[in-house]
Amino acid sequence: MNASADAIAAVVLAQFAKLPSKRKPAVRDNGLREWVPLSGIVLEKDGHLTCIALATGMKCLPASRLPDCNGIGIHDWHAEILALRAFNRFLLDECHQILEDGKTPYILQRDNAGSSRPFKIRADVRLHMYCSEAPCGDASMELIMAAQEDMTPWTDNGRHPQITEEQRSLPGRAFFSQLGVVRRKPGRGDAPASMSKSCSDKLAAKQGLSLLSSITALFVDPSRAYIDRLVLPEDRYSATGCSRAFGPEGRLQPVANAVWEDGNLAAAWTLSGIEETVLGGVIQGRKAFDVRGASAMARRTMWAKARELGEALGDGYRVDVPVYCEIKMLPSLATRRAVKEDLRTKALTQWICNQGDDGFELKQAG
Repeated sequence: MNASADAIAAVVLAQFAKLPSKRKPAVRDNGLREWVPLSGIVLEKDGHLTCIALATGMKCLPASRLPDCNGIGIHDWHAEILALRAFNRFLLDECHQILEDGKTPYILQRDNAGSSRPFKIRADVRLHMYCSEAPCGDASMELIMAAQEDMTPWTDNGRHPQITEEQRSLPGRAFFSQLGVVRRKPGRGDAPASMSKSCSDKLAAKQGLSLLSSITALFVDPSRAYIDRLVLPEDRYSATGCSRAFGPEGRLQPVANAVWEDGNLAAAWTLSGIEETVLGGVIQGRKAFDVRGASAMARRTMWAKARELGEALGDGYRVDVPVYCEIKMLPSLATRRAVKEDLRTKALTQWICNQGDDGFELKQAG
């Protein structure tokens, strides 16, 4: 029997309730209560639901700060995206656990040495995602329009003096009459612009790429790493918006039948033992982009974890590249690159890559 949407949401909310107060929105001195979106990944196995990763957050770095990151700072810590990063960290931790103890409830190590990926998610495991808010971007545009007293679309994309032509080509919340388009993360009109794509766009891309990041996809077969159910509160759900953003009759229609081979604080938690608070892309209380402030889900930390796993697995799985950007060009990710190219040329056609933080080496310190 399929788990109900309410049961999936309840598991995430129950796990969030267990977090210490320092990882939750606070009540300010003036009595106002902070608010932040929550997202979680839930695994269903034998009728039992387990929240294995969750996150809160609603911020991202401006494009101008990416060259300072050096693989340390997280670029986008909206709850949905940080939850996906936490899920990928959980998978890497599970792979390490298998090598140490021989088994985990959710991941299997393949027996045949010729497999392109040494690990896979068990066949009886299903993935669900809960979001307390509609993902920003295309899935939430009807909700944004309904909340306006003045239905005239905003057209203030060019007000910020530092906005680039690329950033101007990707609207945030502005131009909300334009539907089915790739958008930047929304933000205040006077804030430095980001090139991080909206959560709707990133989740849409995951329908083709799976929930795996490039690093995790080096080791885990992607065939079972897709969302089975996306759960939203009823009052934050627009059937029209979600169908357009994620459905086979919406903007993903060109690739729907394609077949490919093979508050300011954000909190993150995983069943494998990660629990941290992110502020400004780094662990709270640490200096910006100092290596000691790198999140467990940061590019640098994930690369280091993947390299350890590759060394433990031996020949054929080592991540022996000198620079981070070369990971995504490894031969074993060729199919993933082809899927990504199809998505960006046929469905998410306005997608512009976020650049500036992929030329670092692991040996570098912050």
